Amino acid sequence: MRLWGGRFQAATDPLVADFTRSVDLDRALAADDLDGSIAHVAGLQRAGLLTEAEAAALTDGLAGLREELAAGTFTWDPSLEDVHLNLEAALTARVGPVAGKLHTGRSRNDQIATDLRLWLRRTCAALDVRLADLERALVAQAEVDPTAVLPGTTHLQPAQPVLLAHHLLAYVEMLERDRGRFVDAARRANESPLGSGALAGAGFALDREATAQALGFDGVTHNSLDAVADRDFAVEFLAAAALACVHASRLAEELTWWANPAFGFVTLADAFSTGSSMLPQKRNPDPAELVRARAARVAGDLAAVLGILKGLPLAYQRDLQETVGPLLDGAAQLDACLAVMAGFVASVRFETARMAVAAAAGFTTATAVADVLVELGVPFRVAHHVVGEVVGRQGSAGATDLEGTPDEVWKVALAAAGDAVAAALAADAAVPERLRRAAAVPAALARADVVGGTAPGRVAAELKRARERLGDSR
Repeated sequence: MRLWGGRFQAATDPLVADFTRSVDLDRALAADDLDGSIAHVAGLQRAGLLTEAEAAALTDGLAGLREELAAGTFTWDPSLEDVHLNLEAALTARVGPVAGKLHTGRSRNDQIATDLRLWLRRTCAALDVRLADLERALVAQAEVDPTAVLPGTTHLQPAQPVLLAHHLLAYVEMLERDRGRFVDAARRANESPLGSGALAGAGFALDREATAQALGFDGVTHNSLDAVADRDFAVEFLAAAALACVHASRLAEELTWWANPAFGFVTLADAFSTGSSMLPQKRNPDPAELVRARAARVAGDLAAVLGILKGLPLAYQRDLQETVGPLLDGAAQLDACLAVMAGFVASVRFETARMAVAAAAGFTTATAVADVLVELGVPFRVAHHVVGEVVGRQGSAGATDLEGTPDEVWKVALAAAGDAVAAALAADAAVPERLRRAAAVPAALARADVVGGTAPGRVAAELKRARERLGDSR
């Protein structure tokens, strides 16, 4: 007998039954559903709707189902459309007709809303661990050689030298923001909708606050219509998941480029790369490439839920069933991406010598040289023009940096900048030598001595801060 079918005379068309069935998907919420049911039983007993013996029988039966789930021995019946009906049918088989009292004062509408919030809360906690693991992998790589340097880029062009540790810590900052977003999402979702019924509220004097406390919620929802129709928490979660995937994808993109021999900044480990069925020489960063694609998939999950919600009137509509798939998928894809990226990052070898050569090329210290001119009294816009002119001359001569710039080149460029500049520098014959020293990579790094800058001391402090934040202080 259909548990909701009292008013129906005809059987459900098999096409409709197949089309509306969700058990293959929402069975992932079974543990949460059982937790909610156990708390609901206690609430029914408090309200005088169950005797002590009935409550004990139901609680024991639900606990037994939880053991079956944990052991993997629970048998799912595909003819029952969802997780709720499967568990209720299994409970009836265990404890008999008293199982029919479990649904008193409850609808599948507030039941699924409760299940999803419980699921989201524990999933956010699990993803926080994954995010922290990836952070630790980045910090560990940053600590291998704190002096390693690479060319920082803008527009994919050489810009300024930065420490490798500084670059990796940029991703740690992104991931920390991701962790914060999941904390926020879990906090806002941590209100119990149980007791809201189908849409108007339960018809019995249930102590919703006590049930919420038993389930670890911070409180209860305050509008029954909103409680059963709300999926804002799913959108928030998927937005956080999509952005975390984007951050993992950006890291994957850089490592993919750096593994190309044209860069040669990293060497991939055998365990985290693949070969080609045709090209014997290939070492492909397939995990990183798939992370890029999965990020698009999770962004699609977010778009799907937003699209489902945008036109729904209050209160519950069956459309909401279709938010479960994207929600579960987004979580699963992010979990997999974070796990594989943590292993990928930990396994690569950074080719620091190759990076150091690239960091010195492309005139990456030009800004540091201009800054020295500013210290000598030259307006920055003039200094920018002077150094740019020297870069042009040296580049035409085949040079790739400013360290070897002859004195005469500097003198000509400075003289051409105007009488005021020439007069300001005439008294200091050592200006060209000062500029050459400023053009060295270590000097350029040292100049960025501000909070958040790439100066070695600042980066060391940020590494220590990251370790402390992760609870790994040394």
